[in-house]
Amino acid sequence: MSLEVTTAVERPTGLLSEAAASAHPVEAPPTGLASPVAILIGSLSFGALFLLAWQFLPPALGVPSYIIPTVTDLAREFVRMAQRENLMMHTLSTVTIATFGFIIGSLLGAAMGYVLGMSVFIEKVLSPYILGLQIAPKVAFAPLFIMWLGYNAWPKLIVTVLVVFFPIMVNVLQSMKTMDRDLVNLARAYSMSRLQIFWKVEMPASMPALMAGLRIGATLAVIGVTVGEPVGGNTGLGYLITFGEGQANTAMVFNAIVLLTLVGIILYGVVTMIESRVLHYIPRAMR
Repeated sequence: MSLEVTTAVERPTGLLSEAAASAHPVEAPPTGLASPVAILIGSLSFGALFLLAWQFLPPALGVPSYIIPTVTDLAREFVRMAQRENLMMHTLSTVTIATFGFIIGSLLGAAMGYVLGMSVFIEKVLSPYILGLQIAPKVAFAPLFIMWLGYNAWPKLIVTVLVVFFPIMVNVLQSMKTMDRDLVNLARAYSMSRLQIFWKVEMPASMPALMAGLRIGATLAVIGVTVGEPVGGNTGLGYLITFGEGQANTAMVFNAIVLLTLVGIILYGVVTMIESRVLHYIPRAMR
């Protein structure tokens, strides 16, 4: 009986997928200015012009290097940081905390979003407290975590988790609220249990919103670890920003910011690659 019910519910889904595929035919590869080669050339050209302006414009305007260092100043300072400031260790520390904080925060946020979406009672009971936790400034929590847990990786990790948690939870909860009720009613008509409805109807339908939340969380993870590192120990790129500020070393601060940006871009790119594989059945224009 269970096999028949599963087959009966999956058959309409397959028909809907075929109808969506026929309604959205595969488009021809873009040409001209929309081609990938043209986009890559345009992006690299803009980056080159930006670096040239950064290199020559501040000296031409009389801006001292301790205010806005040139690109060559950043390169020299980068080499010095790699040789004397143990830059690799600080970068790996930031990458590790950001990655684990993003994964844990994503899992907790998605789980809480699904739980709140499945029960209106639980949502109304817990929503004020979750909202209050989100509104409270995360910087204010960092000293408390240090007093409770000490100068180690835990305060930084918890701050990162808190920053990542909320946007993913909100996205998942919103997708559960806007679920197509006809699909849920169809599943109930086939006598599916609440858990079966969740796994076969609600969770697949919420994947686009979940992936959008993960993309947001990937960028916020870097912000969270940057907030936690200056007050949570003496390692990480966030610590180098504070250390460089104390020494009035603007080049060090710029280099740490650039590396943090690269970490965020890599995390975002990984999530985007996963999204393209998970949501391969959705036409690109609809994502």
